[in-house]
Amino acid sequence: MLDIAPTRRLLIVDPCDDCHQLLPGLRTVGWEVDSCTLDGAAERRCDVGLLRLQPEHLDRPEAVKDLISRSGTEWIAVLNQEVLRVQNVGDFVCEWFFDFHTLPFDVSRVQVTLGRAFGMARLRGKGSIYVEEDAHELLGDSRPIRELRKLLSKLAPTESPVLIRGESGTGKELVARTLHRQSQRHAKPFVAINCGAIPEHLIQSELFGHEKGAFTGAHQRKVGRIEAAHGGTLFLDEIGDLPLELQANLLRFLQEKHIERVGGSQPIAVDVRVLAATHVDLESAITTGRFREDLYYRLNVLQVVTAPLRERHGDLSMLANHFAHFYSLETGRRPRSFSEDALVAMGKHDWPGNVRELANRVRRGLVLAEGRQIEARDLGLESHLAIVAPMGTLEDYKHRAERQALCDVLNRHSDNLSIAAKVLGVSRPTFYRLLHKHQIR
Repeated sequence: MLDIAPTRRLLIVDPCDDCHQLLPGLRTVGWEVDSCTLDGAAERRCDVGLLRLQPEHLDRPEAVKDLISRSGTEWIAVLNQEVLRVQNVGDFVCEWFFDFHTLPFDVSRVQVTLGRAFGMARLRGKGSIYVEEDAHELLGDSRPIRELRKLLSKLAPTESPVLIRGESGTGKELVARTLHRQSQRHAKPFVAINCGAIPEHLIQSELFGHEKGAFTGAHQRKVGRIEAAHGGTLFLDEIGDLPLELQANLLRFLQEKHIERVGGSQPIAVDVRVLAATHVDLESAITTGRFREDLYYRLNVLQVVTAPLRERHGDLSMLANHFAHFYSLETGRRPRSFSEDALVAMGKHDWPGNVRELANRVRRGLVLAEGRQIEARDLGLESHLAIVAPMGTLEDYKHRAERQALCDVLNRHSDNLSIAAKVLGVSRPTFYRLLHKHQIR
């Protein structure tokens, strides 16, 4: 059977005469070549890009940075003598390009560089998927995230209150926004209020609004957050921090579907769907008298639990690569991949701050990274020590080792389970059986 090589697509942006002279030789060795201007490059798909860098590109580098950041592949710069004399061109090329060539071309060297760039692009490709901001809250393919997506699709169309529970940093507000976006109320307001972040003496006015002259400093009428959400969704984050007096007022609103502004006497009908979130144990808070039991049952009609990052096996590298792309636009640096050392350190870290901590560490890593890859030290993980497991039976050790091996290989090869199985030296059916056994996916 013939081994047919995959098609390799090369996009040449703003080509010159020297670039066109390359084409016959490149097509002979299997490249499918297309060309366009910089303005049209974002709409073209390619495996490797070749960009003739010109002085005007360096005057407004944002267009080049944006193209490279969003393309998800490797780019090679083509430089003539004029561009080589531009100040800081070397720093720009080293930061944003896989390699560069000066004119006139050394054809054999160009072909070698393109081959290396194609190999690197394939290595980075599936793990470096750029996801638009609206979608990254549900990014992942682990069992918890797949079950969460399925559950939200069922709960979103209903009008019932939903209580979202989970550790800090697991994306409870993002779950609330997803419920709103998939609901019949998606065209109406989504209003979020953090019940633990507003001073106690202001929270009633924030929630219910106030009339002019209701208290000192109330110079005009103010519409509260509940009223502002009319027709849409009201999200009460950290509901467990709401003072008891306000809990009674909120309960009354949930029962009667109307509010009164502070200093007012006229009831105002408000139609909202209420979503609430907490990271605290509300059942214990009820026992100690810090949370009203009747309010708990009003809010806890439907329930969603967000999984901590340490239980989302296989999602870690995908999320890390996503944040590397997402924050590269903010930092003005090229999206970077992660070194083997960084992947191992991330796999061993317990992530007490969950996805929020991962996002912040990757953001830090992009700023501190000096090479082409983000290292463990850039993430602030180099000094983390492995947690010593308690003693157990030999069977316990075998079970833990088997599960850890599965988690480690998924952290590095979640995009290709065939490779993951090959790394562990087992068949693909055996690999799936082990995943099922340990309830990982």
